[in-house]
Amino acid sequence: MRVGIEQRLDRPRWLVVAVPVGSVVAAFVLAAIVLAVTGHNPVSTYKQLFEAGFLQQGSLTQTLTVATPLAFTGLAAAAAFRMKLYNIGAEGQMYMGTIVGAGAGLYFGGRGGPSVFVIGAMVIGGCLGGAGWALIPGVLRAFFNASEILTSLLLNYVAGLLLTYLIFESESYWRQTTGFNATVFPTSKPLPGSAIWPKWVLGLQGGLTVPLGAFLAVLCAALLWVAYRRTRFGFEVQVAGDSERAARYAGVRLRRKVLAVMALSGAIAGAGGASYVGDFSHALDGDPNGLQKLGYGYTGIVVAALGRYNPVAVVVIAFLLGGLENAGNTLQGVDFPAGLVGVVQGIILFSVLGGELLTRYRLRVTWRQHAPKPAPAPEAAA
Repeated sequence: MRVGIEQRLDRPRWLVVAVPVGSVVAAFVLAAIVLAVTGHNPVSTYKQLFEAGFLQQGSLTQTLTVATPLAFTGLAAAAAFRMKLYNIGAEGQMYMGTIVGAGAGLYFGGRGGPSVFVIGAMVIGGCLGGAGWALIPGVLRAFFNASEILTSLLLNYVAGLLLTYLIFESESYWRQTTGFNATVFPTSKPLPGSAIWPKWVLGLQGGLTVPLGAFLAVLCAALLWVAYRRTRFGFEVQVAGDSERAARYAGVRLRRKVLAVMALSGAIAGAGGASYVGDFSHALDGDPNGLQKLGYGYTGIVVAALGRYNPVAVVVIAFLLGGLENAGNTLQGVDFPAGLVGVVQGIILFSVLGGELLTRYRLRVTWRQHAPKPAPAPEAAA
């Protein structure tokens, strides 16, 4: 028996759905085994997670609070990965979006501008901040063939240090410089009322609060889907992702596409940063750990992989993983394993990567039959 791997010439549609679903099921089964080995009841633990993430009063509001930034970073990763540009820097691009978005809110909101204009300026500023930061690895990849994985990853730390510097180590525009404790306990300036993004309360679970950023994430997903499925730009991105040689033969300008896709990815992450500061923090969070505690940029890669880089699916997966994150934060304590959420996310990621092989390749088992033995030569006549 001989076992080999061969590439699929055609991919059945059912396989595209079955593999991600099967990967998630396999991940939860493996996590259940880990729970059982460590002395926890998997059924009761998963029940606690589901109730804390989606069923308890106020849980959906907290889930949306976590899921909104995840949707933006997931869409940012999906936008770049479609062209096989592995932008790992959505975390840093989100930081830059918070910096520029908060700056726009402080500047225009402090001058008494109308809320619609101020919020629009924050969104544009966040997009420009994220896009500018993403263009650094984009330029290095397009003109110097440097790995965007390494450069975008390292720039996350640079953006985090810049965020800390603006509040704690300088007297920047974002830092609160007035007041008795301004020099002893550095803080950032709070956003004016016109720069705080509106929320809508729906009559679910005693009042489901939906932030503006959630609607903006859905709008970004819709526009990204149209751009990649219904435009020439999306077709060229798909061709370049499948084969650079074919793209060059078809006349696609690869350098321009690399810069455009990296800028688009960074702009989406930057819009998520503007949403974070306008919807939730209402001030520039000078401690990057406030954003890193949930790992929005890195978890967004898991979201994009689970959604198979489909923008609509990415939003749905972001909501589900947001519920998982929210449940983990709510239940964290003596009786609940603190690292469960991280373990489940890691297992899901590896399961999805392993399942991706099944969509591209298949196992082939061949049986090698033994050749019949040759007939013995006739004896020579005496």
